[in-house]
Amino acid sequence: MTQEASQDTFISHLVELRSRLLRAVSAVLAVFVILFIYPGPSAIYDVLAQPMLASLPEGTRMIATGVITPFMVPIKVTLLASFVLALPVVLYQAWAFVAPGLYRHEQRLALPLIASSTLLFLAGMAFCYFVVFRTVFQFIAGFAPESITPAPDIEAYVSFVITMFVAFGVTFEVPIAVILLVKSGMVTVEKLRGARGYVIVGAFVIAAVVTPPDVVSQFMLAVPLCLLYEVGVVVAGMLKVKEAAADELESDPDNG
Repeated sequence: MTQEASQDTFISHLVELRSRLLRAVSAVLAVFVILFIYPGPSAIYDVLAQPMLASLPEGTRMIATGVITPFMVPIKVTLLASFVLALPVVLYQAWAFVAPGLYRHEQRLALPLIASSTLLFLAGMAFCYFVVFRTVFQFIAGFAPESITPAPDIEAYVSFVITMFVAFGVTFEVPIAVILLVKSGMVTVEKLRGARGYVIVGAFVIAAVVTPPDVVSQFMLAVPLCLLYEVGVVVAGMLKVKEAAADELESDPDNG
Protein backbone atom coordinates (compact mmCIF):
# COMPACT_ATOMS: atom_id res chain seq x y z
CA MET A 1 0.00 0.00 0.00
CA THR A 2 1.42 3.38 -0.99
CA GLN A 3 1.79 6.24 1.47
CA GLU A 4 -0.98 8.20 -0.29
CA ALA A 5 -3.38 5.25 -0.09
CA SER A 6 -2.50 4.73 3.56
CA GLN A 7 -3.21 8.39 4.27
CA ASP A 8 -6.58 8.16 2.50
CA THR A 9 -7.47 5.11 4.60
CA PHE A 10 -6.51 6.95 7.80
CA ILE A 11 -8.64 9.96 6.82
CA SER A 12 -11.60 7.71 5.98
CA HIS A 13 -11.31 6.12 9.44
CA LEU A 14 -11.32 9.57 11.05
CA VAL A 15 -14.40 10.54 9.07
CA GLU A 16 -16.11 7.31 10.11
CA LEU A 17 -15.14 7.90 13.76
CA ARG A 18 -16.52 11.44 13.66
CA SER A 19 -19.76 10.16 12.13
CA ARG A 20 -20.15 7.50 14.84
CA LEU A 21 -19.38 9.98 17.62
CA LEU A 22 -21.91 12.47 16.26
CA ARG A 23 -24.59 9.78 16.16
CA ALA A 24 -23.82 8.72 19.73
CA VAL A 25 -23.84 12.30 21.02
CA SER A 26 -27.04 13.02 19.07
CA ALA A 27 -28.74 10.04 20.71
CA VAL A 28 -27.76 11.27 24.18
CA LEU A 29 -28.90 14.83 23.41
CA ALA A 30 -32.20 13.60 21.95
CA VAL A 31 -32.95 11.64 25.12
CA PHE A 32 -31.86 14.65 27.20
CA VAL A 33 -34.33 16.94 25.40
CA ILE A 34 -37.15 14.44 25.93
CA LEU A 35 -36.34 14.05 29.64
CA PHE A 36 -35.94 17.82 30.03
CA ILE A 37 -39.47 18.33 28.68
CA TYR A 38 -41.00 15.42 30.57
CA PRO A 39 -40.72 14.56 33.40
CA GLY A 40 -38.19 17.38 33.87
CA PRO A 41 -34.81 17.66 35.66
CA SER A 42 -36.37 18.34 39.06
CA ALA A 43 -38.53 15.23 38.95
CA ILE A 44 -35.57 13.08 37.88
CA TYR A 45 -33.42 14.47 40.69
CA ASP A 46 -36.21 13.81 43.21
CA VAL A 47 -36.19 10.13 42.19
CA LEU A 48 -32.40 9.98 42.60
CA ALA A 49 -32.60 11.68 46.00
CA GLN A 50 -35.35 9.42 47.35
CA PRO A 51 -33.04 6.90 49.12
CA MET A 52 -31.33 9.73 51.04
CA LEU A 53 -34.58 11.56 51.83
CA ALA A 54 -36.07 8.35 53.20
CA SER A 55 -33.25 8.10 55.75
CA LEU A 56 -33.47 11.72 56.96
CA PRO A 57 -35.63 12.78 59.94
CA GLU A 58 -39.20 13.73 59.04
CA GLY A 59 -39.42 17.28 57.73
CA THR A 60 -35.69 17.47 56.93
CA ARG A 61 -34.54 18.36 53.43
CA MET A 62 -31.26 18.39 51.58
CA ILE A 63 -29.53 21.74 51.06
CA ALA A 64 -27.73 23.56 48.24
CA THR A 65 -24.73 25.68 49.26
CA GLY A 66 -23.85 27.04 45.80
CA VAL A 67 -25.62 29.88 44.00
CA ILE A 68 -26.37 27.92 40.79
CA THR A 69 -26.32 24.47 42.40
CA PRO A 70 -30.15 24.12 42.47
CA PHE A 71 -30.10 24.53 38.68
CA MET A 72 -26.91 22.71 37.69
CA VAL A 73 -27.30 19.56 39.80
CA PRO A 74 -30.68 18.49 38.31
CA ILE A 75 -29.25 19.21 34.84
CA LYS A 76 -26.26 16.95 35.57
CA VAL A 77 -28.54 14.21 36.84
CA THR A 78 -30.74 14.48 33.74
CA LEU A 79 -27.65 14.29 31.52
CA LEU A 80 -26.51 11.18 33.40
CA ALA A 81 -29.93 9.57 32.96
CA SER A 82 -29.84 10.46 29.25
CA PHE A 83 -26.48 8.77 28.82
CA VAL A 84 -27.68 5.63 30.61
CA LEU A 85 -30.84 5.40 28.50
CA ALA A 86 -28.89 6.02 25.29
CA LEU A 87 -26.13 3.58 26.26
CA PRO A 88 -27.27 0.83 23.83
CA VAL A 89 -27.01 3.29 20.93
CA VAL A 90 -23.60 4.55 22.11
CA LEU A 91 -22.23 1.01 22.42
CA TYR A 92 -23.70 0.02 19.06
CA GLN A 93 -21.92 2.94 17.39
CA ALA A 94 -18.66 1.85 19.01
CA TRP A 95 -19.22 -1.72 17.80
CA ALA A 96 -20.14 -0.57 14.27
CA PHE A 97 -16.87 1.39 14.08
CA VAL A 98 -14.62 -1.54 15.03
CA ALA A 99 -16.69 -4.33 13.41
CA PRO A 100 -15.14 -4.06 9.90
CA GLY A 101 -11.72 -4.86 11.39
CA LEU A 102 -12.91 -7.98 13.21
CA TYR A 103 -13.03 -11.58 12.02
CA ARG A 104 -16.46 -13.10 11.47
CA HIS A 105 -16.34 -15.17 14.66
CA GLU A 106 -15.27 -12.06 16.58
CA GLN A 107 -18.19 -10.11 15.13
CA ARG A 108 -20.58 -12.82 16.30
CA LEU A 109 -19.11 -12.54 19.80
CA ALA A 110 -19.00 -8.73 19.95
CA LEU A 111 -22.73 -8.00 19.78
CA PRO A 112 -23.73 -10.41 22.60
CA LEU A 113 -20.91 -8.98 24.72
CA ILE A 114 -22.14 -5.43 24.16
CA ALA A 115 -25.72 -6.42 25.05
CA SER A 116 -24.68 -8.37 28.16
CA SER A 117 -22.28 -5.62 29.26
CA THR A 118 -25.06 -3.03 29.03
CA LEU A 119 -27.50 -5.19 30.99
CA LEU A 120 -24.93 -6.00 33.68
CA PHE A 121 -23.94 -2.34 34.10
CA LEU A 122 -27.59 -1.34 34.46
CA ALA A 123 -28.12 -4.22 36.90
CA GLY A 124 -25.21 -2.91 38.98
CA MET A 125 -26.74 0.58 39.08
CA ALA A 126 -30.14 -0.85 40.01
CA PHE A 127 -28.64 -2.95 42.81
CA CYS A 128 -26.82 0.13 44.09
CA TYR A 129 -29.97 2.30 44.03
CA PHE A 130 -32.54 -0.13 45.43
CA VAL A 131 -30.39 -2.09 47.88
CA VAL A 132 -27.09 -0.40 48.74
CA PHE A 133 -28.26 3.22 49.08
CA ARG A 134 -31.20 2.43 51.31
CA THR A 135 -29.18 0.10 53.52
CA VAL A 136 -26.13 2.36 53.82
CA PHE A 137 -28.08 5.59 54.40
CA GLN A 138 -30.24 3.98 57.09
CA PHE A 139 -27.12 2.54 58.72
CA ILE A 140 -25.35 5.93 58.74
CA ALA A 141 -28.48 7.76 59.96
CA GLY A 142 -28.72 5.35 62.88
CA PHE A 143 -25.33 6.56 64.17
CA ALA A 144 -26.20 10.28 64.03
CA PRO A 145 -26.49 11.83 67.53
CA GLU A 146 -29.88 13.27 68.44
CA SER A 147 -28.29 16.72 68.81
CA ILE A 148 -27.41 16.74 65.07
CA THR A 149 -29.85 17.34 62.23
CA PRO A 150 -28.42 15.86 59.01
CA ALA A 151 -28.76 18.14 55.97
CA PRO A 152 -26.63 16.74 53.11
CA ASP A 153 -25.52 19.05 50.31
CA ILE A 154 -27.08 18.03 46.99
CA GLU A 155 -23.86 18.52 44.99
CA ALA A 156 -21.87 16.28 47.34
CA TYR A 157 -24.71 13.76 47.26
CA VAL A 158 -24.78 13.58 43.45
CA SER A 159 -20.99 13.22 43.35
CA PHE A 160 -21.25 10.34 45.81
CA VAL A 161 -24.08 8.71 43.86
CA ILE A 162 -22.21 8.86 40.55
CA THR A 163 -19.11 7.34 42.15
CA MET A 164 -21.15 4.50 43.61
CA PHE A 165 -23.05 3.91 40.36
CA VAL A 166 -19.79 3.61 38.44
CA ALA A 167 -18.26 1.36 41.12
CA PHE A 168 -21.18 -1.09 41.15
CA GLY A 169 -21.69 -0.89 37.38
CA VAL A 170 -18.04 -1.85 36.80
CA THR A 171 -18.25 -4.53 39.51
CA PHE A 172 -21.13 -6.21 37.68
CA GLU A 173 -18.91 -6.35 34.55
CA VAL A 174 -16.54 -8.78 36.27
CA PRO A 175 -18.05 -11.91 34.63
CA ILE A 176 -17.52 -10.35 31.18
CA ALA A 177 -13.90 -9.52 32.03
CA VAL A 178 -13.26 -13.07 33.28
CA ILE A 179 -14.80 -14.64 30.16
CA LEU A 180 -12.77 -12.38 27.86
CA LEU A 181 -9.54 -13.25 29.70
CA VAL A 182 -10.22 -16.96 29.21
CA LYS A 183 -11.42 -16.61 25.62
CA SER A 184 -8.32 -14.63 24.65
CA GLY A 185 -6.05 -17.28 26.15
CA MET A 186 -4.43 -14.85 28.59
CA VAL A 187 -5.33 -17.06 31.54
CA THR A 188 -6.85 -20.48 32.13
CA VAL A 189 -9.92 -21.38 34.16
CA GLU A 190 -7.72 -23.44 36.50
CA LYS A 191 -5.53 -20.42 37.28
CA LEU A 192 -8.59 -18.29 37.94
CA ARG A 193 -9.90 -20.89 40.37
CA GLY A 194 -6.55 -20.94 42.12
CA ALA A 195 -6.58 -17.15 42.48
CA ARG A 196 -9.75 -17.03 44.59
CA GLY A 197 -7.92 -15.99 47.74
CA TYR A 198 -6.22 -13.08 46.02
CA VAL A 199 -9.51 -12.02 44.46
CA ILE A 200 -11.27 -11.96 47.83
CA VAL A 201 -8.53 -9.82 49.39
CA GLY A 202 -8.45 -7.54 46.34
CA ALA A 203 -12.24 -7.17 46.40
CA PHE A 204 -12.23 -5.89 49.98
CA VAL A 205 -9.29 -3.58 49.28
CA ILE A 206 -11.10 -2.09 46.28
CA ALA A 207 -14.30 -1.74 48.30
CA ALA A 208 -12.42 0.04 51.08
CA VAL A 209 -10.99 2.56 48.60
CA VAL A 210 -14.14 3.20 46.53
CA THR A 211 -16.94 3.17 49.10
CA PRO A 212 -17.49 5.39 52.16
CA PRO A 213 -15.58 4.42 55.32
CA ASP A 214 -18.27 2.16 56.72
CA VAL A 215 -18.36 -1.62 56.95
CA VAL A 216 -21.81 -2.04 55.37
CA SER A 217 -21.08 -0.39 52.01
CA GLN A 218 -17.67 -2.06 51.78
CA PHE A 219 -19.22 -5.44 52.46
CA MET A 220 -22.02 -4.85 49.93
CA LEU A 221 -19.50 -4.10 47.18
CA ALA A 222 -16.91 -6.76 47.99
CA VAL A 223 -19.31 -9.70 48.33
CA PRO A 224 -21.05 -9.20 44.92
CA LEU A 225 -17.61 -8.74 43.33
CA CYS A 226 -16.48 -12.13 44.67
CA LEU A 227 -19.74 -13.82 43.69
CA LEU A 228 -19.68 -12.36 40.18
CA TYR A 229 -16.08 -13.49 39.80
CA GLU A 230 -17.22 -17.03 40.57
CA VAL A 231 -20.06 -16.70 38.05
CA GLY A 232 -17.55 -15.60 35.40
CA VAL A 233 -15.27 -18.57 36.18
CA VAL A 234 -18.17 -21.04 35.95
CA VAL A 235 -19.45 -19.61 32.65
CA ALA A 236 -15.92 -19.47 31.20
CA GLY A 237 -15.41 -23.11 32.18
CA MET A 238 -18.66 -24.12 30.48
CA LEU A 239 -17.68 -22.26 27.30
CA LYS A 240 -14.29 -23.96 27.26
CA VAL A 241 -15.91 -27.39 27.60
CA LYS A 242 -18.29 -26.52 24.76
CA GLU A 243 -15.40 -25.35 22.55
CA ALA A 244 -13.41 -28.51 23.26
CA ALA A 245 -16.42 -30.67 22.34
CA ALA A 246 -16.91 -28.73 19.10
CA ASP A 247 -13.21 -29.06 18.18
CA GLU A 248 -13.29 -32.78 18.89
CA LEU A 249 -16.39 -33.18 16.72
CA GLU A 250 -14.74 -31.32 13.83
CA SER A 251 -11.53 -33.33 14.06
CA ASP A 252 -13.35 -36.69 14.21
CA PRO A 253 -13.01 -38.26 10.74
CA ASP A 254 -16.10 -40.42 11.27
CA ASN A 255 -18.22 -37.25 11.25
CA GLY A 256 -16.85 -35.93 7.96
